[in-house]
Amino acid sequence: MEVYKDLNTEKNQQFEKLLNSQLSKNRIEEGKIINGKITKITEKFVFIFIPGLKSEPIVDINELKLIGLGRKIAEGENIPVLLEKIEDRNGEVVVSALKAQKIEGWYKLEKAYENSESILGKITSKCKGGVIVEHIETGSLMFCPGSQISDQPLKSIDHLIGVEQKFAIIKLDKLRGNACVSRRQIVSTNKREDKAKIIKKFKIGDIIKDAVVKGYSSFGCFFEVNNEIDVLVHLQEISYSRVNHPDEIFNVGEKHDLKVISIDNEKLQIGCSIKQLSPDPFEHISNYEIGKKYRVKVDKITEYGCFCSLEPGLSTLLHSSEISWTKRNIVPKKLFKVGDMIECVITEIDKEKRRIAISHKLTLENPYQIFMDEYPEGSEIDGVISSSNDYALYVKLGKFDIDGFLHANDLSYLNNSEDELKKYKKGDQIKVKILEIKKEEQKVRVGLKQLGDDPFNWFKDKKVNDIVTVKVISSDNKGLNVKPESCELEFLIKKSNIAVNASDARPSRFVGGERIDAAISELNLDKRKVNLSIKLLEELQNKEAVTKFSSPLSGKNLPFSSLSEKLSDKKNNDDE
Repeated sequence: MEVYKDLNTEKNQQFEKLLNSQLSKNRIEEGKIINGKITKITEKFVFIFIPGLKSEPIVDINELKLIGLGRKIAEGENIPVLLEKIEDRNGEVVVSALKAQKIEGWYKLEKAYENSESILGKITSKCKGGVIVEHIETGSLMFCPGSQISDQPLKSIDHLIGVEQKFAIIKLDKLRGNACVSRRQIVSTNKREDKAKIIKKFKIGDIIKDAVVKGYSSFGCFFEVNNEIDVLVHLQEISYSRVNHPDEIFNVGEKHDLKVISIDNEKLQIGCSIKQLSPDPFEHISNYEIGKKYRVKVDKITEYGCFCSLEPGLSTLLHSSEISWTKRNIVPKKLFKVGDMIECVITEIDKEKRRIAISHKLTLENPYQIFMDEYPEGSEIDGVISSSNDYALYVKLGKFDIDGFLHANDLSYLNNSEDELKKYKKGDQIKVKILEIKKEEQKVRVGLKQLGDDPFNWFKDKKVNDIVTVKVISSDNKGLNVKPESCELEFLIKKSNIAVNASDARPSRFVGGERIDAAISELNLDKRKVNLSIKLLEELQNKEAVTKFSSPLSGKNLPFSSLSEKLSDKKNNDDE
């Protein structure tokens, strides 16, 4: 029988500290790829030693066979593994050779893509639209479209399946983990001269005519030159204007002239520019003024606006919010087409950021100004409910293409705003009052309750302690619900404010329809707050009675009424 010693001894604690320090020294971290040494191979498992770990992780031999390492491994050799967990709930180290290969494979694919390098692969199977290609080095699976299998039409591709051959990576989507490759590019490249000899044909400053757009990525656009070599035009070298992505400007297959701006003989790369073929248009920006109207050409239409040019190379974005004064969610392609000449006003010129802002709506008469002239604040106007949400109605105002904002709180002085909101639907005709116009913000606020008098105005000539006559509507344990005469408002006189004496503070003393007097205990018209009190009325009446019926001589005839005076006189005489 095995006897376990106490693990909390000082020696064991020192060993743990030493081991943890070693782990930290060797930077053993979860999620990293680490080379492990094979110490033992069985029929099912491979044992791996990784310096700094408390135990030896194991890898299923079928996993190694799956990635093509089953027959190549031997004791003493190193293999890369992904450290998934230093210690799971069973206290074991969890590693994966398959995941390590996939991660390293993706890194290699990225590097090859960035450097425009070919990779070695083999076609494993056919699929819809193309074939599946396996990366020989890492086992990663990639897609090759049918159009990219060969530069010549093929009746059959059976002779290509299972054959190791070179492929070019034409698309890499890291987010989705997808890779697209081309055999056609390699076949074409093999027919060309050596790349180094081709590059020697070029020098900095050369103009390349009719380069063909081959593809693009987030960092630039690739062009094919003379069916010989691919060159990159970096995103910053595409245009003097701001470009978010090459697909905003280019389409695959288009031809453009390029200027050679860099040659790297070691990496066999040529850098080109399109914008340097023409003078910097921003040098002409002094010809334009903020606030003036200019005709611009629509070059490209997107969902969020139109790319326009003041002159060739001097482009800007006409945002959809600057197309119309009143229309929301505009679809630009329904209003304009490429090539249209439209009038716009320059609203901003930022030389440092090389940014120009324009507006089309500023060339049109501001309907909010026209509306404000005809219907100033305080005016009444007929409207139709165009839409609604949980807290407001939107009302199309008269003949104008303007929506007024009607908040639920402005529907009624008396009723609950949510209940009032439910009474209205799209298409209802209502009259509203103009409460506020914000021309610059293009907003109009309207109200419905403001068409009538505010019932709180009943208290306009009242003050605290004033007496009002109210009618009892109902009573409950909380108090009395009352309504002042000729007033639309109802108030609650709390039980504690019914009487001075607690025994008399019973709501049941009063019946519906009974008229009683109460005093105003609180009045704040700005906050729309009024409180009534019968108790306060009693206190005021009692105070008035005391004041009315009492006098300075009151109580002189009572016994001992002059005792204090006599005692005071005696004290003064004794002192003398």
